[in-house]
Formats: sequence, C-alpha cells, structure tokens
Amino acid sequence: MTEVFLRRLSRWQAEQQRESVADLCVEACRGMPGAGYRDRQAFLERFEQDVRQPGFDMVVADAGGLAGCLYGYRAAPTGEWWDGFRGTLPAGVEGLTASGRVFLLSELMVVPARRRAGVATRLWTLLVSRHTADAVVAVIRREDERGRAVLRAWGWEKLGESAPGPGDSAPGREGWLRPPTPPCSP
Repeated sequence: MTEVFLRRLSRWQAEQQRESVADLCVEACRGMPGAGYRDRQAFLERFEQDVRQPGFDMVVADAGGLAGCLYGYRAAPTGEWWDGFRGTLPAGVEGLTASGRVFLLSELMVVPARRRAGVATRLWTLLVSRHTADAVVAVIRREDERGRAVLRAWGWEKLGESAPGPGDSAPGREGWLRPPTPPCSP
C-alpha cells in the first residue's frame, strides 16, 4: 500500500480541490446510514459555506489521490450554531464562543481502505497543531456511529443534541467537545 502524505490546503486551494473533496466524501460515506444527506451535491453546498468561514483550515491525506480530509473553522462569536441545542454546556463554553475562542470541526472523511491505519488521528494532530482555540467542538449527525466512535476514542465528551429547525430537512445532530488539554509541565 502506498504511503500517505499529509498537507495543508489554503482556502483558495480547498476551493480549487472541491470536486476531488466531493468525490472523497462520496467514497468515504458509501454505505453509511444517512447517505442521502451526504450526497455529493449536498456536500458541495455545505463545503461552499464552510470554506468561507473565518479561520477556515483544512488538511488532506494523499496517497496517489485523496485518501482523507479534515477541516473546520472558528465558530461564529454570535453562538447561533448553538440554537436548538439540548444539553448543558460546560461552564465557559458560551463565553469562549462569544470571544471567538472555539474551533468548530466540520468534516472528517477517510476512505475505507485507509481506515484503522491512524490517518484520521494524523489529520487531527496536524490540523490542531497551529490553532490557539481554547475549545474544539464537533457536530455530527445523530446516526453517525463511526464519527461517534472516533470522537470517543479521542477522549471527546458529548455535550448534547440539537433537533432540526422548522422546515430543516437535515437530521438531528450531536455536539461533542474536546476536553481541555492540560498544559505541558516544564
């Protein structure tokens, strides 16, 4: 099997690669529950919005073609993405959101042939290596068992759930928080 190389993409590079990233999404999500929501066109519409967000950052895994991708952006300080949330936010999370100190992990995709080989963890490590956010939040579809398993394995904590808004055809979602990493000892 070929070696996997990681690289960061600028916002411009991400936009230029959007068709390849959409192909990756289709391949990575094939056979998953809720695949109708994850179809190519729906992904491209979400990606177009995500890539324009402040603080957008993206890392891809390449093995002679895209094998994985992870991206996110700084959460809007208005906190509107918490609308409809059912759960108890840990103390300070709303304040961190208001001060622009929350990074929202938007998408993680790895093709089936590269799963369980550490690709997702390597993508995560590279993405967060240069961010100064005090909290990192992931929002996943409620039926995303694979995403939930990855977040649990990484030590994330489930915050709660949000229901679709009126007229929203998207499935309900779950919010997950990466616990603060203790500072390194000198």
